Amino acid sequence: MKTILRILPLTFVAAFVAAMPAVAADLVIAMPNWPSGQATANILKVGIAKKFGLEAEVKVLGTMNAFVGLDAGEVDIQPEVWRPNFDDLVKKYVTEKGVVTLSSRGVPAWQGLCATPEAAATIKTVADLSDPEKTKILDTDGDDRGEIWIGAPAWLSTGIERVRATSYGYAANLTLVEAEEEVAMVAVDAAVATGRPMVFYCYAPHHVFELHKLVRIEEPPHDAAKWKLVSAQDPLWIEKSSATTAWDAAEFHIAYATAFGKKHPDIAKFLEQVDFSPEEVTGMSYALEVERQVPLDFATKWVEDNAARVDGWAKK
Repeated sequence: MKTILRILPLTFVAAFVAAMPAVAADLVIAMPNWPSGQATANILKVGIAKKFGLEAEVKVLGTMNAFVGLDAGEVDIQPEVWRPNFDDLVKKYVTEKGVVTLSSRGVPAWQGLCATPEAAATIKTVADLSDPEKTKILDTDGDDRGEIWIGAPAWLSTGIERVRATSYGYAANLTLVEAEEEVAMVAVDAAVATGRPMVFYCYAPHHVFELHKLVRIEEPPHDAAKWKLVSAQDPLWIEKSSATTAWDAAEFHIAYATAFGKKHPDIAKFLEQVDFSPEEVTGMSYALEVERQVPLDFATKWVEDNAARVDGWAKK
């Protein structure tokens, strides 16, 4: 008996493959849209796969959406929750509802306003930003108003910077620019290279301080009584809020769904032991933003190079 071989059309094969159900990941890690968060998300992905044999899907999500997902069981881990920026979410989901757990270890950080050396020669304090005669050096489009980058459109800190600009008064004579961080950092590079004055929102750990000599704009010390931020869940929160002093000291933590931690106590313990230093976070930012390394490739090598340390996170 002869065996009859049938050659199936490629279109049929493609349709058959497309109809096959995708293999679901074991867990979901939310990934922020800034470099260090992208690196950390992928380091956790690679580390968890290596130590626990579970495959994680890394999903691009803003922090607010990530918390909603943590509550709904659609997200398991968020790698970089900034405080005090997201204290409102921490209060709701961690303290009150108990559906999210925040790692006890945090990475020290800070945020505020920075100036290039050329700008810092004229603009030294936040009060100087309210002086049109001084801020005209920041005008790049000839409209007699200077510009200041206040952050990416999706960042909560960007809204807070808008509040601060209005409260301090410099929103009246400066154009508040929202743009993705990558675009803003290119602008900083160009400003430094050409000697053009520029003032912008800045935070650390961040690679920009490895590249350029920047000056922090002086502000009154943080005073909690002078920070009145309405919940970001209120559509008019920016208009209703006020802040007339510097940011409080910052830090960021890994967050994970409480239910996930109960289901996988070994991974929860692992997450609690992750201990990045500010210098390491700066290096991650530099690798992704300046060297243009792919986050997953960077993370894979990082875990290989730090194998003993990752082993330690799983054993403690």
